[in-house]
Amino acid sequence: RDGDGEVEYENYPSILNGFETHNSGMQTKRDNLTIHYSENELRIAIKDIKSLPSEEVRAKYDLPPDGRDWTVVDAKKDVGNEYREISVQYRPFDTRKTIFTGKSKGFIAYPRADIMRNMVGSGNLGLILMKQVVLGGDYTHFGVANSPIDERTFKSNRGGTYLLPLYTYHGSSQNSLLNDKTRIANVPQEFSKTLSEKISMSYVPDGRGDLKKTFGPEDVFYYAYAIFHAPTYRTRYAEQLKIDFPRLPITSDRELFKRLVTSGNELVNLHLLGENPFDSSKTILDDQGKWNIKIGGTAPSNLEEWKVTDVRYDAKERRVYVNAGQYFEGVEKEVWEFMVGGYQVCEKWLKDRKKAEQVLSTDDLKHYMKIVVSLRETIRIMGEIDTAIPAWPMK
Repeated sequence: RDGDGEVEYENYPSILNGFETHNSGMQTKRDNLTIHYSENELRIAIKDIKSLPSEEVRAKYDLPPDGRDWTVVDAKKDVGNEYREISVQYRPFDTRKTIFTGKSKGFIAYPRADIMRNMVGSGNLGLILMKQVVLGGDYTHFGVANSPIDERTFKSNRGGTYLLPLYTYHGSSQNSLLNDKTRIANVPQEFSKTLSEKISMSYVPDGRGDLKKTFGPEDVFYYAYAIFHAPTYRTRYAEQLKIDFPRLPITSDRELFKRLVTSGNELVNLHLLGENPFDSSKTILDDQGKWNIKIGGTAPSNLEEWKVTDVRYDAKERRVYVNAGQYFEGVEKEVWEFMVGGYQVCEKWLKDRKKAEQVLSTDDLKHYMKIVVSLRETIRIMGEIDTAIPAWPMK
């Protein structure tokens, strides 16, 4: 069976056939200075690096010695140029703040400007995945972004996380930070032709098709996202997924294609917590009455309300504690343990904030509850995707 699985997997086209332009995420080198939880923290850091002497910057942000790829002097020069405050997907479901200038070895050591400028400005989607992964558990290294990503969005000791944008932006000013230019789908003609022939639909080069006679690049993106969230796909090809860019089975069943596009669209909307730039459809995230999760408890007398100091899960009460007294209630064990990109999301998100001595704001509380709901729905939809695919290898 393992041998057969390897042969059938090799017959599928690489995901790079479907989304050709790609690169690994931004490599900051100095996260203490360059990555922040809020716009205010970021602006303070920018002000500091502009105004403070180099050694004071180094001391305040606990920076290691300058290296080949990053120096305080180069960072100071870079923030004197045009830049844009941006969100960056730092870890799964964890967006932080930084700036984008497009210049390498500046404030950000390697901004991967060739790819990341496609995610700055105009709305876009990017598929997140790994080329090589070494891990003992299940393969969970798939995600979606609507912003630039950090190279370590996912966990691996074999290189960084890659982003494959849905659209690339082109125009007379390639160096511009504004993506108000012509967009071109990052779907090569040969791949769209192959898929068109298999499902007997015509390809439209932008947006979505009607899924009766036509399909578009966004449909291809959603289809791929659904396949990559099929539990059987992940287990059947677990060994192959660890050693190269994933391969994408192509169905010739038009109804199955439509079904998977719908499921992939749902997942993308959930994983972006309702911020899909190409689809503003309502999701369960819009109706808090259906979330079945609440906050409760009282902070210890010596602690600020909702300061993260003690992250633990109580399976009996279905509670996630953030300190000795305050908690989120209604978190199922399978949700608490759910992995994305090699990280146990519900625990990782809180433990990072514990390390940073963060106090959860009202927006943070809502964000965490949305993560829980999104993961609960993801588990359900992943089961539906597996049920919808009648057999492997896909035909």
